[in-house]
Amino acid sequence: MGFVEPEFGPAMAEIALATGICIVLLADLFLSSRFRGVTLLLSLVTLTVVAWFSASVEGTTLTFSGSYIADPLAKLLKLFTLLIVGVVLVYSDGYLRDRGLLKGEYYLISLFATLGMLVMISANSLITMYLGLELMSLALYSMAAFDRESPVAAESAMKYFVLGAIASGVLLYGMSLLYGVTGSLQLNEIAASLAANDPQRPAVLLAVTFVLVGVAFKFGAVPFHNWVPDVYHGVPTSVTLFIGTAPKLAAFAMLTRLLHTSLGSEGLSWQPMVAVLAVLSIILGNVVAIAQTNIKRMLAYSTIAHVGFILLGFSVGTAAGRQSALFYTLVYAVMAAAAFGLVILMSRRGFEADELEDFKGLNQRSPWFAAMMLLVMASMIGIPPFVGFFAKLNVLSALIDASQIWLAVVAVLFSVVGAYYYLRVIRLMYFDDPVDKTLLQAGVDLRLLLSANALAVLLLGVFAEPLLLLCAAAIS
Repeated sequence: MGFVEPEFGPAMAEIALATGICIVLLADLFLSSRFRGVTLLLSLVTLTVVAWFSASVEGTTLTFSGSYIADPLAKLLKLFTLLIVGVVLVYSDGYLRDRGLLKGEYYLISLFATLGMLVMISANSLITMYLGLELMSLALYSMAAFDRESPVAAESAMKYFVLGAIASGVLLYGMSLLYGVTGSLQLNEIAASLAANDPQRPAVLLAVTFVLVGVAFKFGAVPFHNWVPDVYHGVPTSVTLFIGTAPKLAAFAMLTRLLHTSLGSEGLSWQPMVAVLAVLSIILGNVVAIAQTNIKRMLAYSTIAHVGFILLGFSVGTAAGRQSALFYTLVYAVMAAAAFGLVILMSRRGFEADELEDFKGLNQRSPWFAAMMLLVMASMIGIPPFVGFFAKLNVLSALIDASQIWLAVVAVLFSVVGAYYYLRVIRLMYFDDPVDKTLLQAGVDLRLLLSANALAVLLLGVFAEPLLLLCAAAIS
């Protein structure tokens, strides 16, 4: 077979981002700390250019010998990833500046992690998927240890690194088994090979199990969730914000590419496993979150519960289930960005607003941002007309259509349980007297963007149809 020259057009987003990283790196070398805003501006310009290249790709294209795919799913996930990363960088600027942590390396690490996410999203080969995953993971480990003066952050980064390395090794072993069984690294060729042979071979079942363990760790699903609360709590809030949002979109891509695209014929093997992970995540996440007094740990367990809903939609094995899981993932990234952004807004130099007590009487200090937090909490509960309601409704509809009534019942029951800890935040803001009466200190850019982010939670609920149609087109 002769050499086929790759088509670079579909991968221009990744190429542009890699080029932008080099430009930001060189420019930052010549900037003093006073002009660190220029590095932020260059990073945002880079993300905008990359988004333009991503949006310009039409149809479905395979290139680089079939190891890279540009399709509607990749396009949607990339645009949301770039948007979320841009928002996170703006939220982080003032927070890091107040703590003397604002260095050009933060933006570079963020861009490297984003490059890894984009590679994962368009991976059509086990090797490409693993390269993207490691690029993202190594950048996130570095970001977790970014505050070198904090022993708590160092401990959290070490836990994240060790557990992440174990999960990556498990995933790589599962991939090697798949290669050994099928003789191919490309996901579509693996799917064709498995469909043509006995799907219940022990080696295939073992490979499916190992792959699922690796994916579940990156999502933070039970019982591979132990790193989530410790990392969310221990690292600076700006890093928590990054880890808790955009990587979930890349994890969804990995879930879809590995389980649906390559292991679709093994659905009877992995669907029950995914359902068990989903149920355990929903139960543990919602129950343990009730006992938390630190809002970052509370939101960490909340994340685990939301991941349970995403996996629940995926476990159905139908197009409607995958569509509901994709919609939920996009919506969760928007809600999480707003929630952690509000925690950053409440913080100031020398003070971390990461305890629930810090939200007491927020309505008296800032009625507007108390209302914004109210919107986010109501959406996470799943109250109509907020977008979180429609996200949960779509997952439940997919379960009922697939006659998985008991899974829908469990999801509803523990969503009611989970409403308690969200309502507790609302009660503290509106019915308790403030412990700290200091005025909120934040720039106009943070206030405007955070307001837009929180209002998007309402607007996406009122006008949910366009996003639902985009998800349907991406999945089909």
